Amino acid sequence: MENDKLLDYQTSRLRDLITEIISCCEDRKIYESKRFNLTLAEVKVLLLFEGERYLTVKGIADRLQVAKSRVTKIMDGMIQKGLVERTDDPRDARVKLISLTPEGRGKTRDLEAFYREAHRNVLLHMDSDKRKELISNLEVLRSSMEAVKETLV
Repeated sequence: MENDKLLDYQTSRLRDLITEIISCCEDRKIYESKRFNLTLAEVKVLLLFEGERYLTVKGIADRLQVAKSRVTKIMDGMIQKGLVERTDDPRDARVKLISLTPEGRGKTRDLEAFYREAHRNVLLHMDSDKRKELISNLEVLRSSMEAVKETLV
């Protein structure tokens, strides 16, 4: 019985902490959106290009889990801002390839640098041992969440 109460408390505390962390991350996303003069969707799209030369509207829609028509609208705004360009796929004229412009690549580098600095600053609020412990515990949490996710499918 005592173990059940402890597990109930820990379950509740885990839920609350994850909710608070997600809220903090959402606040940071709003801040970065304003700082970089981008919509949240534009930030997400820019980050999808990591290691990619081209993306397609369908590929972006699948990865963002939104309709292709929504991605087309996002792309129109990003083209106006000079961040991406659309070209025909030489293998299939029905497909448009989306690529970053030099300005888009620069904005992506700026976003990545912002993330590195933000995460570095979080870690600097802890001593070295706490940082190691945090990373280890987050890896355990991620693995546990993945294991539970697989049982839900």
